[in-house]
Amino acid sequence: MTTPTLKTVQCISPAGLHTMAYKEWGDPENPNVLLCLHGLTRVSDDFDQLARALCDTYRVVCPDVVGRGRSGWLRDPQYYVVPQYLSDMVTLLARLNAETVDLVGTSMGGLIGIGLASLEGNPIRKLVLNDVGPSLNQGALDRIGDYIGADMRFPTFEDGAAYVRAISAPFGEHTDAEWHKLAADVLRQNKEGQWIRHYDLGLAMPYKTTTGEAFKISEMLLWKAYNSITCPTLLVRGAESDLLSLDVALAMTQCGPKAKLVELAGVGHAPTLLHADQIEIVADFLIG
Repeated sequence: MTTPTLKTVQCISPAGLHTMAYKEWGDPENPNVLLCLHGLTRVSDDFDQLARALCDTYRVVCPDVVGRGRSGWLRDPQYYVVPQYLSDMVTLLARLNAETVDLVGTSMGGLIGIGLASLEGNPIRKLVLNDVGPSLNQGALDRIGDYIGADMRFPTFEDGAAYVRAISAPFGEHTDAEWHKLAADVLRQNKEGQWIRHYDLGLAMPYKTTTGEAFKISEMLLWKAYNSITCPTLLVRGAESDLLSLDVALAMTQCGPKAKLVELAGVGHAPTLLHADQIEIVADFLIG
């Protein structure tokens, strides 16, 4: 099936219930499941090209992480953190009734993947980490944190698309049609007819409240989680990434699952997996 089905699953946080939307591609009875998790301010639609390419082999499931896209918002934004996202993914996997899962995670999605793949008894068979690791550059995080909470409103779609293109320049070269899709996926009109970004601005709260000490503890826990992973792991890195340094990427090839590292020239944070050569790298690792 080359067109997706839109579905939802009910999840819970300490503040109450919320809905997580997801797109499902391929045969819903296929036991081979591929879970694709997007980045911090992106959405499930980012994986449309990858899903079309792999939905004959997999049942491809692409959720909008809570607070983004078609999903609901948390009543308390302090829970926009990886442990909550991890809990939601466990709920989704229970809904899918999948015994084994391959996982592709971009940036934040990769952090969720590290957490899930580190758990005892987890169902992850193969893991693809797209430009993310246990240690992240603080300067890049500050760059991202500066814009995610800004209440940007654009009078036209073209104005909003120009903004998305500007802040997404590290994605690398894309056609005008690809940039249009990358913008259309994350912009929507509000009741006043203005174009806004399709996520809860409360996502910024954890960035604003995280101390330097808490950041160090999180990094330590992520390395502990990464070193607990046993499944085959592919690490895709944009050669110009300001989030995942080459030193950290190389360290990830020497510990834990000893990830296979592939670097993409002319790309920063993060590869979009829209292009045939990037899709081929992922497909070759997952299915040969």
